[in-house]
Amino acid sequence: MELDYQYGIIGAGFGGIVAALRLKESNRNSFVIFEKANELGGTWRDNIYPGCACDVPSPLYSIASEPNSKWSRLFSPQPEILSYLKDVSIKNNIEKHINYNSEIVAMEYIENHGCWKMEAANGKITHVKMVIMALGPLSRPIIPPLKGIELFEGKQFHSSQWDLQYNLKGKKVAVIGTGASAIQFVPQIAPIVEQLTVFQRSAAWIADRMDRSFSKEEQKGFAKVPSTQKALREFIYWLLEFRGRLFMGNKIIYNLIEKLALKKLDKEVKDPITRKKLTPDYKLGCKRVLSSDDYLPTFNRENVLLITEGIKEITKDGIITKDDNLFPVDTIIFGTGFEAAEFSTTAKFIGLNKQNLFDTWREESMQAFKGTTIAGFPNLAIILGPNTGLGHTSVVHMMESQMNYIMDYIAKLEKSDKKISINIKKQTQDKYNQKIQSQFKGTVWASGCKSWYLDSNGRNTTLYPQLTTKFREELKKVDWEDYELNVL
Repeated sequence: MELDYQYGIIGAGFGGIVAALRLKESNRNSFVIFEKANELGGTWRDNIYPGCACDVPSPLYSIASEPNSKWSRLFSPQPEILSYLKDVSIKNNIEKHINYNSEIVAMEYIENHGCWKMEAANGKITHVKMVIMALGPLSRPIIPPLKGIELFEGKQFHSSQWDLQYNLKGKKVAVIGTGASAIQFVPQIAPIVEQLTVFQRSAAWIADRMDRSFSKEEQKGFAKVPSTQKALREFIYWLLEFRGRLFMGNKIIYNLIEKLALKKLDKEVKDPITRKKLTPDYKLGCKRVLSSDDYLPTFNRENVLLITEGIKEITKDGIITKDDNLFPVDTIIFGTGFEAAEFSTTAKFIGLNKQNLFDTWREESMQAFKGTTIAGFPNLAIILGPNTGLGHTSVVHMMESQMNYIMDYIAKLEKSDKKISINIKKQTQDKYNQKIQSQFKGTVWASGCKSWYLDSNGRNTTLYPQLTTKFREELKKVDWEDYELNVL
């Protein structure tokens, strides 16, 4: 069977660009990127809500080989991150490899030919030797199935589907959810709406953001002497690795950060009743720790109300809580996050023995080997697969670690002049995942709270339970004893 390309990448977000860049750097130009939208960028293309920005410092939330001296702030806003990804793509001639409006709805491993048949929504068929999935872990928005939601006659949308044409000025707005997106857009819309009612299921731990702008002189310095920006990147990296120990049982660091967070809450929220509502009842870090310097003070505004009673139902013009209070609203914004611990899709990715990847994951929980390769799916890798998420630092570091591993995998595929398949052994994958789950013991993530890190079985399929230095070491190279290599 004749191949159209050697490699097929699914997704042109951060992960897809990182993968494409590494292929280009190694002079592997026979690849195609399938992107479902009409523009690259992934989550940084889709999330355009007011105040959208990264919660990891930009000198670190960037590709190591592609530093950006133009960051305007320590925590750059969404438009700058999207612009950065576009610039990297243009500079490295990646754009020509992207097929836009080409969502992959089905693919199948053709065992006797050692290749993948990929089918896009537009019906186009492409054959490749290897697939790199970069679907993005935070790309599937969740809207809770609230009673009466279909009866609401006002405007409603998820934060990742923000309607820029809709004017919030003078509106009575309800925000459902208080996660990482909500703490960014709530302070932005509070001054312009008539009434803002925030429905909180559980309070978030919020740390100081400590954001600041980079002066023109600093930007020029970064451009003229790149080593200064590299040094800043290294400093941030090791600082966050040090802080990351609080999640893994270091009581000294934990107590320090908890004390600072509680002091911040006490300082920034005037009303004691509201302050109590905003005080978390679970261990810091069990759910995602958020950073903001303007979210908590928003609740001092007269037009902002915090509601912690659960939602009973939605009516045509309001929301009724479980204590039977009615809150009239004409706009509902869902800040309810994304599906990360599980994967619901109608796409069919068929591997060995006709197994569908997503059916397997639904039945057995999302699992992979080192978050990168999957038993029963030869010649396939995934960027930011199961248990590669982080609670303390940049996932770009994880992507780059994975690409180190994938490039070693690719080199093996190419060494043979015959067609070969490389499949992670099922028992090796199972053993690895048992080890990963056991490593959550003693961490804050196993302290009993219910978070989006957990799937419906209570299994943490989202986070890597150690520091990124460990992950980088684990994925330095492939141990071929872990794999079945078959000549076809």
